[in-house]
Amino acid sequence: MANAITVGRLILLFVAVFVLYRGSVTAIAIAAIAIGVAILLDGLDGWVARRYNETGPLGAAFDIAGDRIAENVLWVVYADLGLIPIWVPLLMLTRGFLVDSLRAIGYGEGKTAFGENNMMRSPLTTWLTAGRPMRLIYGWAKLIAFVFLGGMVAYLNRDASGTLLGDLYAWDPFRWFGWACVWGSVILSIVRGVPVVYDAFLTYGRDAKVKPVSE
Repeated sequence: MANAITVGRLILLFVAVFVLYRGSVTAIAIAAIAIGVAILLDGLDGWVARRYNETGPLGAAFDIAGDRIAENVLWVVYADLGLIPIWVPLLMLTRGFLVDSLRAIGYGEGKTAFGENNMMRSPLTTWLTAGRPMRLIYGWAKLIAFVFLGGMVAYLNRDASGTLLGDLYAWDPFRWFGWACVWGSVILSIVRGVPVVYDAFLTYGRDAKVKPVSE
């Protein structure tokens, strides 16, 4: 069931992305909301997995892969549509590949990215990466950013004058808040990724032992 939810939200995401490129103002507004639903479903598949005892290495890996696909697809799409600079998705892709590769070492030792048995070395890095308050702040900032940028597609590339969406995006405080969430989510992503890289090199860089070459 949990894996089906992950697949379902990815399908919803790709349908919404298609609408962003070809839909009307109303259709794009609905697609932006659908993107938000797809992001919110990330929490549902984890709850279902725990509720019905479907947790396991494959499910955890599939869930993380689904998250990365959703995030990276949206960053790339919004850059392609001219809403954000191309360096943003490039930075996010680099961050994701690097962090997930280093975390894979900890997974092999039975550690987790979050929870009690996480792979962080200090209270500060644990709070930044695995702490519930920081995860909630980052999660909501990212959700609002993706929905906001979805609506911005219609506002900038379609004639949204006279519509509710057009009036909303013409309101300066709304746009300021939306862009604050966009750039805040980018900054938080990097801030939360640096400790993972730092702790990984401290843990595995120092502990690694070079085996002598056999003659």
